[in-house]
Amino acid sequence: MSAMWNRHLINNVQITFKEPFGTEGRGGYFDEFGIVRDIIQNHLLQVLALVAMEPPVSTSGDDVRDEKVKVLRCLEPVKPEDCVLGQYDGYRDDPTVPDDSKCPTFASCAFKIHNERWEGVPFILKAGKALNERKAEVRIQFNDSKSSVFDYHLPRNELVMRIQPDEGIWMKTNVKEPGLSTSIVQSELDLSYVDRYNGLSIPDAYERLLLDAITGNQQFFVRRDELRAAWKCVDDLLEKIDGGELIPILYPQGSRGPPEADHLAERYGFVRYSDYTWKPTDVGRKESVGFVAHLDGTTSGLNDEAPSNSASAQGDRTQVAHSQL
Repeated sequence: MSAMWNRHLINNVQITFKEPFGTEGRGGYFDEFGIVRDIIQNHLLQVLALVAMEPPVSTSGDDVRDEKVKVLRCLEPVKPEDCVLGQYDGYRDDPTVPDDSKCPTFASCAFKIHNERWEGVPFILKAGKALNERKAEVRIQFNDSKSSVFDYHLPRNELVMRIQPDEGIWMKTNVKEPGLSTSIVQSELDLSYVDRYNGLSIPDAYERLLLDAITGNQQFFVRRDELRAAWKCVDDLLEKIDGGELIPILYPQGSRGPPEADHLAERYGFVRYSDYTWKPTDVGRKESVGFVAHLDGTTSGLNDEAPSNSASAQGDRTQVAHSQL
């Protein structure tokens, strides 16, 4: 994996944290900090460091944190023009929030790592409240294929690591459609924990941290120099936010956030394939209900006994094909 974990094959990395609820009465507390302090600096930069660090000498606490610090020191402080800030409509309806609050409840920021492995690869960190779903994941999008024997452009491969909920790892790739057809379709190599490790109890994040604290394992705890390096990456941005220089964009509750965040990701090379869907099989149910998206825009069911041309079938497939991760 190390041979492909670099700027030569990876186009961009997205680290996403989404919550489907707002501050829920904690607006006064949240308004003092905002989403950048609460999630971007506190959580997502930690995930970035783990993804981008070099292999440590061992899994001991100091060896792992040594490598994380090296990555954070190579991070360029994020610039306001590389960020999109948002505030969900209704945030200021909370009686504990000032009527003129400019506190962001959404942020999407493009970070740049200046080292041999990652030079030129944007790391886009996105976090928000009152969005359309609950999700925390890392999405690594690879470069376009340099050559192809096909007459059409092939979608990029992606490695997706879902942190929560429905923990899993899957590789989005292009495969030949099963059967006599020679069409290429998007599909995935799927490792869903709920299916592969059915019945196994996966500890909550805080359960693991409490156990590590009891046993003295410091691997997942932040060291002082690591904390200073992480704050240095966002200090300039926070100064402008706190000074009222940056006005967050209003976005509807239950949405994906401000559309400008998608434009930022596109500017840094991310390509979003809205005609692809990944639908995991429910536990205990053996039949798949997924469809594959063809490159010509049509879809077909993986378990269809025969093709259906009925209007209702086509309508159902269109609905599935346009559902988005």
